[in-house]
Amino acid sequence: MPIFSRAGLLSGLGMLLSLAAQAQTPAAPKEAPVYKASLDTAFQKGSGLVLSKLTAQQLENLTALGQVWGFVKYYHPVVAAGQVDWDKELFRVLPAALASRTTAERSALLGQWIAKLGPAAPCATCAKRPALPVRQEPDLVWLTDNRLYTAELQQQLDYLKHNRNQGSHYYVAEGNVLSPGFTHEEAYATHTYPDAGLRILALFRYWNMIQYFFPYKYAIGENWQQVLPEFLPQFVEAPNALQYRLVTLRLLARIHDGHATLNPDATLDQYMGAYIVPAAVKFIDRQAVVLRVRQDGLLPRPPLEPGDILTHIDGVSVVDIVKQRLPLTPGSNEAGQLRMLASDLLRGNTDQTQLQLLRAGKPLTVSAPRYLLDKLPPVRPQPADSAYRFLKPDIGYLTMAKTKQQQLPTIFRTFKNTKGLVVDIRNYPTDFSATQQLPGYFLTKPKAFAKFAKFDISYPGRFLRFSSKFLKPIGTPYTGKLIVLVDETSISLAEYTAMALRATPHAIILGSPTAGADGDVSRIVLPGNLVTRISGTGVYYPDGRETQRIGIVPDVQLRPTVQGIREGRDELLEKALELIDKG
Repeated sequence: MPIFSRAGLLSGLGMLLSLAAQAQTPAAPKEAPVYKASLDTAFQKGSGLVLSKLTAQQLENLTALGQVWGFVKYYHPVVAAGQVDWDKELFRVLPAALASRTTAERSALLGQWIAKLGPAAPCATCAKRPALPVRQEPDLVWLTDNRLYTAELQQQLDYLKHNRNQGSHYYVAEGNVLSPGFTHEEAYATHTYPDAGLRILALFRYWNMIQYFFPYKYAIGENWQQVLPEFLPQFVEAPNALQYRLVTLRLLARIHDGHATLNPDATLDQYMGAYIVPAAVKFIDRQAVVLRVRQDGLLPRPPLEPGDILTHIDGVSVVDIVKQRLPLTPGSNEAGQLRMLASDLLRGNTDQTQLQLLRAGKPLTVSAPRYLLDKLPPVRPQPADSAYRFLKPDIGYLTMAKTKQQQLPTIFRTFKNTKGLVVDIRNYPTDFSATQQLPGYFLTKPKAFAKFAKFDISYPGRFLRFSSKFLKPIGTPYTGKLIVLVDETSISLAEYTAMALRATPHAIILGSPTAGADGDVSRIVLPGNLVTRISGTGVYYPDGRETQRIGIVPDVQLRPTVQGIREGRDELLEKALELIDKG
């Protein structure tokens, strides 16, 4: 509390009253800065480019242009300051770039194009090493590609590399999280089927976002440089709105990231089907097994049983469906891809489907009704459907799908004298705060459980390693055995929670490897208002071990069996009880 002198008391009270009045009157919002880039109103109806097929020369020209366009977008101070709309500048240079006949002609064009932005001022800080350790260096080997660029253009690009933008960026926001925010990216939402120039922009935009801001680019499993020329013909030749989306899905699947799904829209919904059989499917040993059948009185019960193995849907084998859809299904690993694929397996555009299946080993054909997805009544919770309960008098259970932070003190008072606790994360946690506090109830002292890698806006493509994240004890620690249930449905925050619980003294992770897509996400929008995401933060164990694509590997590995599903058993839960009872 401030102490005022007698002489300054009145003025001090006046200041407090003034501050109180200001607190009651909302401050006027700050006006957003007006960037010159936002004033460029050209190409409102599209790029105007008409192109249906690429020659070998045009493919080479676009490959060179795409790499240079992205590099200048993220490195040049003028673009970073929002002085030009870099999409529009791409559309302006595209016709001439496509028409270039030689490397020299193309390089001269690109060099002049960059020079129009003005020279980048010498950078006094660009050569300095960062204070934090470097997790990943930029991949800029392409700058020295003599096949694509002349020595003069290479020199121009190298100068920009060493005198790049420092500080804030028009197209990338840092914010308070570790993942990049991609700002000022036009969605071109009215273009359900974008023209050739917009489709090229979509590929260029995404390819360069991965090139410079995906923390796991090194784990993709292939040379990302080769992906650009591979997909250019596919984006150019996509003949309609659906094929544009399908080729985009194929591209997203190539980064092997479970966050890189594509938001559904009317075109994709029509392709996948507006109707669905109300039953859940899970892949076990690559067999599509009915996991649950909806039976709540709100809909007629489908003619399926838990444990049924689906072999054909409307005459098409499930094996062929998987083969066709897997390349279109983003996921960090195959288990994650199959999880996504299973959720749509029973969709279609008819209100009936013929299913061939194996029931207890015997072949059977049934006709199952489908229902409109947007007309399905919501599932009603069971009367005893709680966040926590007793499995036995001395064993507790809680599910992260329902656990709230404010419930944790009550939960641990309730289970204080039990010999074991099962935490089920075969779901997505409902409360971030609960996931952060839960591990503290098992600790006697702070414990490191994760390290992070964050993008470096001062040198796009570089990622810096942050020190370990620590868990803090909360109250008297629970000393019973802790069993954590996970499987391929455990993704992102669920995996982060499992990592944290693994760091506690008495934890055993039980189940199958998780989806392998941990960390904060970054939203990406592409022309046609296609919305996707990436894992924007690198997440690692304190010793540097990977989680991306690998997932959380259980201490005790166990998967459900068809027999167990048929009998209505939760085999992982049974194993958890066994582990606790054995002590």
